[in-house]
Amino acid sequence: MKHIAFDGRLVVIGFGSIGQGVMPLILRHIDIDPTRITIITADERGHDVANEYELRFINQALTQEDYRPRLSAMLGKGDFLLNLSVDVSSVALVGLCRELGVLYLDTCIEPWPGGYTDPSLSPSHRTNYALRETMMRQRCDGPASTALITHGANPGLVSHFVKQALLNVAADTGVTEAIPADRAGWAALAQRLGVKVIHVAERDTQVADRPKERGEFVNTWSIDGFVGEGCQPVELGWGSHEKALPADGRRHDFGCDSAIYLMRPGASQQVRTWTPTEGPFHGFLITHSEAISISDYLTVREGDTVTYRPTCHYAYHPCDDAVKSVHELAGKEWVQQPRQRLMMSEITGGIDELGVLLAGHAKGAYWYGSQLSVGEARSLAPHNNATSLQVTVAVLAGMVWVMENPQRGIVEPDEIDFRRILEICRPYLGPVVGAYTDWTPLDGRGTLFPEDIDTSDPWQFRNIRVL
Repeated sequence: MKHIAFDGRLVVIGFGSIGQGVMPLILRHIDIDPTRITIITADERGHDVANEYELRFINQALTQEDYRPRLSAMLGKGDFLLNLSVDVSSVALVGLCRELGVLYLDTCIEPWPGGYTDPSLSPSHRTNYALRETMMRQRCDGPASTALITHGANPGLVSHFVKQALLNVAADTGVTEAIPADRAGWAALAQRLGVKVIHVAERDTQVADRPKERGEFVNTWSIDGFVGEGCQPVELGWGSHEKALPADGRRHDFGCDSAIYLMRPGASQQVRTWTPTEGPFHGFLITHSEAISISDYLTVREGDTVTYRPTCHYAYHPCDDAVKSVHELAGKEWVQQPRQRLMMSEITGGIDELGVLLAGHAKGAYWYGSQLSVGEARSLAPHNNATSLQVTVAVLAGMVWVMENPQRGIVEPDEIDFRRILEICRPYLGPVVGAYTDWTPLDGRGTLFPEDIDTSDPWQFRNIRVL
């Protein structure tokens, strides 16, 4: 099925696991001439895949000094820039695309090299919150070429899962309303349901026939991306039900104030969460922009006073070899291992269970999401594993939506049509399920450290955080 025809040029920046995995989906579902596609990347990874589809491949990284003349020569009004890179400023690219009238999509907001670790910047200004605020300041009144930011699996697809999950909980608790038409309607629905907490709860069980080796970082998706996120400060959307800021928690002194950060790297902090197949587990609280945008989107205000906002954060248990890699990384004081291995053909089994856990409402907690196995992913699309396909199909869906809505300016996943995105994605997500649970983060805690538990409200962050 071709979702749309596109006669412009497409430039793809970055061609790692996501770039290689999305290309067969683009050519399958978008009517585009492959001779009008150019890949710009920083190394030879994926050159064989580009050759397979007869795509132009340029192994020369974009820099802060040359990105404008190089891209301006390749792109014009109505063309498309797909940014799947690291170490290339998303803010700079969006600004250039607006000038040129070029459509744009990325999967996260990236800074120029060193932006995550620049010692001249405060921890607050090295966060996804700060990157998002910088991007939002580029918004303007009136029509402008569409730039859909942060639209992969998470951030991205999970924002659409949240909306569907809210509707499901509403139906199951007797809250019968029309589908909300705007941001205020979605926030009012979440408040009426009593949702206190939203976890992006993910458990990756994929395993390979080759174990992790010493001095090697192994993962099922971008290693540079994962390490960069894991070394940023912990970030989470901060709910109105929370009683006290953590001792190491900090608020930002600028922007929408929907989030806080903790004075430690995300890959050093674990949280309690739940998925249907795994049950309860501890996941890393890795910083992601959906934690900020979802909490912001679902905020209810009376004047300048916030009357409702859910706590929102990522809770990620990657594949077991990636967990070992994170432990080794932390033990080396966050200096990345000399070797990387992206798990793909050597994976022998497992699933990526990715969804959203909405908790605190009348039915306790509800998880909604994808349970995609590596076997099904391989049968659905070449050059993918279970993790990458959940991202790449969301990229495809976002591109189609941008092409269908070319004059919307800068938009986030929370602001677009969740039904259209899920319609395109669902054939590639394996089982998409919803499951209720009576689990809470107090289960199994006992009385070993009772002073760390708030029994009056299980959904306080102090109960969810693993100390």
